[in-house]
Amino acid sequence: MDWEQVFHFAETITREVGGQILKDYGQVQADEKSDGSLVTRCDRWSDDRIRRALTQTFPDHGVLSEEVSHIFPVQDWCWVVDPIDGTTNFTRGIPLWAISLGLLYQGTPVFGYVYVPPLDHAIYGYWQAPGQEDGAFLNGHPIHTRAAAPAANQCFSLCARSIGLLRRPFPCKVRMLGVASYNLLGVALGSLVGAVEATPKIWDIAGVWPILQAAGASWIPLDDQPPFPLMPGHNYRDRPFPTLVVNQPDWIDQFQTLIQASRAPAPES
Repeated sequence: MDWEQVFHFAETITREVGGQILKDYGQVQADEKSDGSLVTRCDRWSDDRIRRALTQTFPDHGVLSEEVSHIFPVQDWCWVVDPIDGTTNFTRGIPLWAISLGLLYQGTPVFGYVYVPPLDHAIYGYWQAPGQEDGAFLNGHPIHTRAAAPAANQCFSLCARSIGLLRRPFPCKVRMLGVASYNLLGVALGSLVGAVEATPKIWDIAGVWPILQAAGASWIPLDDQPPFPLMPGHNYRDRPFPTLVVNQPDWIDQFQTLIQASRAPAPES
């Protein structure tokens, strides 16, 4: 794999798409999908533009995307695309939403690239990628989890669907960002000691998995089912991946006792 080409592609396409949809940020109307999440014409355009660019640049790779392609292909290499993560924030003019790309090898993410246009933050990483050194970065600077213990002056992030999972009293300040990828990546960036997502989909987690691993975070599936590798022929449209991420292995047991496990259905085939 030509990792320089992979990185250049991810950087170029996310900045192109991000720059275009910034023009409609906070002004576009949204429709509600069957799962209650929102979708806009910007989501659909971004999804289409990225998929077409991937097909042209990497014709031998498969593509899984939120708005169109949900069945995992047979190719060894496959991209997973979240065209706009945080669509509600995007439509409401809240300056925190992202474009997320994950590159999987034999069903497991080895490269992730998440671009946050309103902040101009490019967060990316490599983890067990063939021929490439592990590492996680923010705008070219290495990032790593912080060596902090759970405490009242530390932050822990969750999604809206995770509120019911937390047991009281909770030892940290709680934050809710509204963007699954950035929520989890806060641990890799050193901003958070932990984060939980109750019902993320594959496009929410594929791009962040290698970044978090390379940054030293611990990933705990709350349904006791390892999220990867994905299986060819399976439909991942409705499969949730309930996830807890913590900054240090020492705090896994403590946070697990504070979060009630959420069981997820098996993926459709």
